[in-house]
Amino acid sequence: SAAADYRDAIVENDWTVTSTMVGFPQEDYSTLESIRKTGGIMPDDCWEQNRALVLDAIKVTAELGAPYLSTHAGFIDHNDADGYARFCTRIRELADAAQASGITLLMETGQETAADLRRCLEDLNHNALGVNFDPANMILYGKGNPVDAVRVLGPWIRHVHIKDAVASSQPEAWGQEVPWGDGDVRCEAFLAALAEVGYDGALAVEREAGKDRVPDIALAVTRLREVT
Repeated sequence: SAAADYRDAIVENDWTVTSTMVGFPQEDYSTLESIRKTGGIMPDDCWEQNRALVLDAIKVTAELGAPYLSTHAGFIDHNDADGYARFCTRIRELADAAQASGITLLMETGQETAADLRRCLEDLNHNALGVNFDPANMILYGKGNPVDAVRVLGPWIRHVHIKDAVASSQPEAWGQEVPWGDGDVRCEAFLAALAEVGYDGALAVEREAGKDRVPDIALAVTRLREVT
């Protein structure tokens, strides 16, 4: 399988895996509303399947010797008491499993404000829960300024995606991903904020859109080297 081939390539080439990631088959990213309804671990009819997927991903992550497993856990809604309690129960169960395998489960930024995510992390107070910080996602979802968000989430940031985006001019509409340095992230200020909160981990270049992804990744690396 492709997954087995990839694992073999990691071993053969002695690659360092900074984080793995798991997604869910029911997710529909066509609109902000569709992903709000279908995202992450919240759809009740998919929970057992998604729980199994995450537990398997935890096992694979540990086998690869990677420290982190990242995921978009779903939208956090503090105004829905029952839904929020269900979210916390599920994410705690998965974090317990991650901890038992010696890894940390990371919730990726973007689908809620930094303040809402911080409140959730404080409520959970779990040693095996952290943040995979993706600055572009905050812009794509319209959830705030990523530079300010770094300072809010600093104690939990364990992994960082290098990705840029331009905000949408329309409410409740996707922004647009662009090459690193061409969008609204304010890259140098973002990197400075990471240094300010003491982050010294991986900077993982991610490019999910565009027709020239490999050259765009190379451009991001070049631009990072110019300022770090």
